[in-house]
Amino acid sequence: MALKEGKYNIKAISKMLGIQAGTLRAWERRYHIIEPVRNAAGHRLYSDEHVAVLKWLIDKVNKGFTIGQAVDLFEKGNVMMEQAENVQYEDYSIQLADELLRALLSFQENKANQILNQAFSLFSVDKVTIDILGALLVKVGAMWENNEITVAHEHFVTSFLRTKIGTIFHGLPVDGFKQSVLAVCGPNENHELGLLIFTLFLRRKGYEVVYLGAGIPKSDLEVVIREINAEMFFTSCTMSSNLEATLTLINELQALFPELTIGTGGSAFEYLNTDQTSTYGKYLVGNTRQDWDNWLKRNLNL
Repeated sequence: MALKEGKYNIKAISKMLGIQAGTLRAWERRYHIIEPVRNAAGHRLYSDEHVAVLKWLIDKVNKGFTIGQAVDLFEKGNVMMEQAENVQYEDYSIQLADELLRALLSFQENKANQILNQAFSLFSVDKVTIDILGALLVKVGAMWENNEITVAHEHFVTSFLRTKIGTIFHGLPVDGFKQSVLAVCGPNENHELGLLIFTLFLRRKGYEVVYLGAGIPKSDLEVVIREINAEMFFTSCTMSSNLEATLTLINELQALFPELTIGTGGSAFEYLNTDQTSTYGKYLVGNTRQDWDNWLKRNLNL
């Protein structure tokens, strides 16, 4: 636990690592790679884990990487960091995701909140939501499908995640110059967290997203698309039994709104046959942040 406690002020970090305080503040503002805790006076306090991350980044910059490249490499989890006691740690997000899952499956909500707070103090919002909460979501879904956990466990975990992600989602600013987006689960779909994480990714990029979740009839979608003048529409499908209905929805909306940019995702699309993949492949947004960025660039000519 001591490794996670804030105990160094920014002056101490500056001397310890040979980095200007102004540079450190700029890195935090631009890349959100770490988020130090604040003491009662509002001053930054850095933990041993923060020190390890900063040492790693500085080492990469000294070797010729830009800070942006170093941050990107770190967030992809391709790093090994050395702590003060010469103990090496892999990507902490993996460890924290496992700890969070164990806490939630034991119905220990307070402990789960503590673990999640630790994650947000060390990593960016994107990394926590996608690499930790997203990974946890996939694992819980697989455990439920394999009858390794009860419905009660699955409901508790998903309720916790929905609340946390929703709170983050509604607190993010919107860029009024970006496209308006509508997001809704596919017909008869009840598993919405994957779509919610994707829409959080969009909100982090400044898109104005209207997230409706599950159970919305097509007639209502048409009304909302017109009312908000939506330029992008995203849906998801996780159950193979709902795949045909989701494909039909895409077809009908594309026919009604030819200028609407449509994207979709979810585990059910693994069951597309060759002909369907050829037809609907352009709509598939992928599973990772890099996939999502690439899809946006292709479809929005960024």
